Amino acid sequence: MQAVDNNIHPHLVDFEDFFPSMIARMGSEGFIWELCNGFRLLMDVEKGLITFESLKRNSVLLGLHDLRDDELVCMLMEGDLDGDGALSQMEFCILMFRLSPGLMDNGSKQWPVDDFEAMNL
Repeated sequence: MQAVDNNIHPHLVDFEDFFPSMIARMGSEGFIWELCNGFRLLMDVEKGLITFESLKRNSVLLGLHDLRDDELVCMLMEGDLDGDGALSQMEFCILMFRLSPGLMDNGSKQWPVDDFEAMNL
C-alpha cells in the first residue's frame, strides 16, 4: 500500500495491511477472536456497542487523539449498518474487513464467514 505524506495530510497515518498475514498465521477463528478483542477495547461496556463517547474516550489508544469530533462521527458512520449511530460487534468486524485492501483484493476466499457464524457474532 502506498505511504501517506503526513505533511499534506497530518491526521492520516501510514497504513500497512497486516490482516491477510494475521489470518495466515492465526487462522480465521483466531483472527476473528482478535477482532472481537479490539471491539471490546473500544466499546461502551454498559451498552455493548462502540459509541461516539467510547470511541472518543479510547481514541488515544489508537493514536487518534488529534481527530476532531466530526471525524470520529464519520468513522462510526462508515460502519454503522443499522443506523443507530453506534457499532455492534458484527458491524465493527465487517468494517475491519472492508477497510483491509489485502482481504478485499483477494475476494471472498479469505473472508471467514463460517467462523463468524460459528462464533455467533
